[in-house]
Amino acid sequence: MSGNTDQGLLRPDDLKKIQSDKDMELAKKALEKISRDDEERKALHQAFEDRKLHPEVEKRVNAVIRRAAEDGLHEVLIMKFPASWLEDGGRAINNEDPQWPKSLTGWALRAYEYYMERLRPLGYKLSAKILDFPGGMLGDVGIYLHW
Repeated sequence: MSGNTDQGLLRPDDLKKIQSDKDMELAKKALEKISRDDEERKALHQAFEDRKLHPEVEKRVNAVIRRAAEDGLHEVLIMKFPASWLEDGGRAINNEDPQWPKSLTGWALRAYEYYMERLRPLGYKLSAKILDFPGGMLGDVGIYLHW
């Protein structure tokens, strides 16, 4: 083993190098994980932006609200996503601004348009709220359908 004395014992400098190499390996793995997580978040966001309403949306909506009504509920959470995916980062929803739908994008916007066209005329209501505040920041948005 290089760096050993005649007796084969490790020197303090050898131990420092071993620890440094281990620290570098751990840091490299942590950076790789951060990069993978970031790519995953980007892919999820892109899927959210590209997602279309299911062709059987009406059948699915009916099934969900029927089940909820049978359970005695008067609302259902219809979608949940990070506030950062909104044009304003969720500020309008957090401030209960009645213009919050203007901040919607992607799938949330398409779902809102469906609501306005098909559900609102039937008497349904829609609301949104910030569900959590990780690290004091706006976290996930929940959009609810009420009857």
